[in-house]
Amino acid sequence: QVQLVESGGGLVQAGGSLRLSCAASGRTFSRRSMGWFRQAPGKEREFVSRISWSGGSTYYVDSVKGRFTISRDNAKNTVYLQMNSLKPEDTAVYYCAAGRLLMTAPREEYEYDYWGQGTQVTVSS
Repeated sequence: QVQLVESGGGLVQAGGSLRLSCAASGRTFSRRSMGWFRQAPGKEREFVSRISWSGGSTYYVDSVKGRFTISRDNAKNTVYLQMNSLKPEDTAVYYCAAGRLLMTAPREEYEYDYWGQGTQVTVSS
């Protein structure tokens, strides 16, 4: 069992930065790829980024590439999403998720076993 708790969301002006954190409980964190998803008002939840369980591989959707950075600290059971140059279209509830055990590159929601409760990010223009 893995429990995930996100933090770090808030209100920021366009061009600003936020750093999201996702603290995980459980013994399997270091063997799970971790992902970030987001859901904007009136839209479906979408995949944003993922990091492999070793931290050696990352992936970003085109809309955030070059602006967002995902990282993890397995000693602290925490995954981060550094978001720079934020745009109003980044406004959404951001969720972290834990991928299936030892899966290298999960992307679809069904490939993630555990989800956090979400943290709101609002970017004003």
